[in-house]
Amino acid sequence: MRVAARSRFAQPSPVPAEKIINHRPSDPPARPAKVVVTDDDRVTREAICSILRRAGHEVFPATDGQEAVEIVGQGGVDLVLLDILMPRLGGIETCRIIKGMTVDTFVPVMLVTVRTDTASRVEGLKIGADDYISKPFEERELIARIEAMLRIKRLNDHFVAVRQKLERLSVYDELTGLYNYRYLHTRLQEEFKRAERYHEPLACVVIDIDKLHDHNEKGGQRHGDAILRGVADRIRRCVREVDVVARYGGEEFLVILPSTHLPGSMAVADRIWREVRGQSFAGETGQPCRVTVSIGVAMYPSPDIKTKESLLRAADTALMTAKREGSDRVCVFQQHGTVYTPDMVPIVRRQEEGPRERNRHDSNPPSSRSKP
Repeated sequence: MRVAARSRFAQPSPVPAEKIINHRPSDPPARPAKVVVTDDDRVTREAICSILRRAGHEVFPATDGQEAVEIVGQGGVDLVLLDILMPRLGGIETCRIIKGMTVDTFVPVMLVTVRTDTASRVEGLKIGADDYISKPFEERELIARIEAMLRIKRLNDHFVAVRQKLERLSVYDELTGLYNYRYLHTRLQEEFKRAERYHEPLACVVIDIDKLHDHNEKGGQRHGDAILRGVADRIRRCVREVDVVARYGGEEFLVILPSTHLPGSMAVADRIWREVRGQSFAGETGQPCRVTVSIGVAMYPSPDIKTKESLLRAADTALMTAKREGSDRVCVFQQHGTVYTPDMVPIVRRQEEGPRERNRHDSNPPSSRSKP
């Protein structure tokens, strides 16, 4: 039976820029900057600390490089001031250690030197120091250099946060938190190759929310989004950690079940079908509503399935059959294009039946996999 392919979303809808970048790098920090002041001379150290406190910064004094390293290791430091000549651990070696500790974050390091110590300034800048100031210095110059370093740090932290969010959006669907369409195909290709190489079974389950458009019209788009998130959460509860759950389209989800035979995939499909059908979803309006799903299941290996594309087409064919037969059911693709629809009794009906009928309908196919 040939079935025309249905249109689906190529990937999740693009996220507006204002949702990703919600503040400007030049915005003032939400908290005072944490500055470590390291100098073995008590008078100089206390003078610098007083200047920075008056400027609104939170100051952590350290008497030598070892103490400064310990403070930085606790995290949350925004800038480090280092005197070059100190006992135990000098400023140059301390700068090298701090830069090695903070490879994943940017912690500016400023060296405090005497005007004639050009060699130490050059060496410090070569190993990663970000700036220096020469003694004796004016208060205005010290504050200006520190503020310049903090602006650079805020800018760096901002772009790191944006990059992390973009990396997440490249893998996850923003609405449901599931994997997105792009990652799904990458992972399906990997799992299919693994199944071919080791001659293991691979199941594919496509889930479609019935009449989601009607729910959107009745309760609005936010109500529909709440249903999508709720169904996604219930699907996650029904699978193992090794299984892959992704948003496949507007109202569709896809589950990849590695090393799972037909009885096991049917058990998962049945569990998802009952879990969604047996729950009520409260949207933005606060009114609970019932939601049903249609499910298509396909298996590899199969005479008709040789590639991951044919596996997806087979699951899609089974899903279309479930929709055509009235929705709210599970259909399984079998060889030569035939589709099998198991006899499944809704939870609500089972509660109304007598003991004899309930026992008769409780005979589910054996599962080769266990629920986590």
